[in-house]
Amino acid sequence: MQPGVTGWAATTEADDPYSMPSAVQPSSKSTKEAVKNALSRWGRKVGEATRKAEDLSRNTWQHLRTAPSITEAAVGRIAQGTKVLAEGGHDKIFRQAFSAPPDEQLRKSYACYLSTSAGPVMGILYLSTARVAFCSDNPLSYEAAGGDATEWSYYKVAIPLHRLRTASASASKVNPAEKFIQLVSVDKHEFWFMGFVNYDSAVMHLEEALTGFHNLHA
Repeated sequence: MQPGVTGWAATTEADDPYSMPSAVQPSSKSTKEAVKNALSRWGRKVGEATRKAEDLSRNTWQHLRTAPSITEAAVGRIAQGTKVLAEGGHDKIFRQAFSAPPDEQLRKSYACYLSTSAGPVMGILYLSTARVAFCSDNPLSYEAAGGDATEWSYYKVAIPLHRLRTASASASKVNPAEKFIQLVSVDKHEFWFMGFVNYDSAVMHLEEALTGFHNLHA
């Protein structure tokens, strides 16, 4: 049976040189407020992290649902991720796909779909210091001139920032989870992108890039 200790009075420094009793300071109001504020900040951070996780989950599910086949979309996204790692990152893929000069810097890249007359095309939207560009993950088939043969090519779109008039966010009234970004060029060509995994970030950085570019060249 272990001996019980009823308090510091049970031992003294003379009896036990290893004990170090210390007086307890009374709690102050400022200390309580500091703890309360720290817990409040922690709660807000947890709430924000939870919201971001929920948004990412919804966006990822919507991204997969946008494709004709959820399974094919999931496999395609994994294959694209493997390709990015194998080829050294999005920056190298962007430069190869669009022959970007050394002074053009890639700012952001986003997995999404481009709406076309043949249906949504899965790929990556690139935002650089000079343009907004899109390249499909895989080559698409098309009939060659004369219709005698079928050829394959990546679906690409590139809009220089000085030719981009607006970048607008919108969502379906029927299904708010379906979110879009509409890009309109100065000569009124429209491009609709959807199924973003990181939708809010894409909207924010596109709007910032467009506003910043126009302000710089105003």
